[in-house]
Amino acid sequence: MTMGSTRPGRRALLAQGLVACLGAGPAWAQTAAPGPGAAATTAAPRPPRPIFVLNSQDADVSIIDPVTWQVRKRVPTGKEPHHLYLTPDEKSVIVANAAGNTLTFFDPLTGEVQRTLRGIADPYHLRFSPDMKWFVVAANRLNHVDIYRWNPTAEPPLALARRIPAGKVPSHLAIDSRSQLAYVSLQDSDELMAIELATQQPRWTVKVGKTPADIFLTADDRTLLVGLTGDRFVEAWDVSGAAPVLTKRIATGEGAHAFRAKGDRRHVFVSNRVANTLSLIDTQALAVVAELPGPGGPDCMEMMADGRTLLLSSRWARKLTVIDVPSRQIVRQVDVGRSPHGVWTLDHAPRQ
Repeated sequence: MTMGSTRPGRRALLAQGLVACLGAGPAWAQTAAPGPGAAATTAAPRPPRPIFVLNSQDADVSIIDPVTWQVRKRVPTGKEPHHLYLTPDEKSVIVANAAGNTLTFFDPLTGEVQRTLRGIADPYHLRFSPDMKWFVVAANRLNHVDIYRWNPTAEPPLALARRIPAGKVPSHLAIDSRSQLAYVSLQDSDELMAIELATQQPRWTVKVGKTPADIFLTADDRTLLVGLTGDRFVEAWDVSGAAPVLTKRIATGEGAHAFRAKGDRRHVFVSNRVANTLSLIDTQALAVVAELPGPGGPDCMEMMADGRTLLLSSRWARKLTVIDVPSRQIVRQVDVGRSPHGVWTLDHAPRQ
């Protein structure tokens, strides 16, 4: 998700959870303009949005205050919460409980549970399409990809459109800005698959390197980065044509795993699970330009809205690690639950 010359529309940004970073912001975050002869007034500062950390082996979520860096509470979910995603209307953040076959909807401002949606088969990784029509789930242990129609006014809001058989262990998803193609890494098949959303049919499947995990699509929809957890490379694939073409293998570190954009539309971090490092990739040069510490089995990341604070789930250490990007230093660690995985806050930097 980098370098397109045209900015995506507001609806696409909403679906990617980026609207909090754009424009003047909501009314409560603005300063009121004084009228003639009137004293200037300033809106009350909004409370900080909490940080969510999913504790996969404890079946709960740590809700963290980003000012005190204290865990406010631990909230139970279904079994094995791994990943989470914001709804298009920004009113809920959905935690996908893979082994529980449920989705838990949280208030992103308070961390309160809003509802639980049952009967969602093995929701490991999840994505909304930018046009807000489709909700896609990678069923990691069941070897299929489910495509749901999203209708927030219906009950339930998800209706299964098609279940697509996949290779072994569908892992991570990416969807292009036009809501045409969903890309899926197949972890134990060493493959990458593209699915047409309109027809819910596979377009192509291609062999990649060892144990592909997370994938990252640049903003121009041209380059798809694939983290090879079974190796020390990120593969760059040109997916702009009828068939994908391998462009480059970028050496990062052992166990290249998960991605998070820096927020400047050019750079993206990758966590190297085995090497215990983070590599910063320039998506134009397709080269590593910096290395940061990533202790304790680094996994998912979140970049805060200040543009310098990187949040990292240290999976084997039961920690949320907080990194100052400019200095490349760890500034603190917060105790969380067992096997922390997904990490997210509404106060985030752009995802490109």
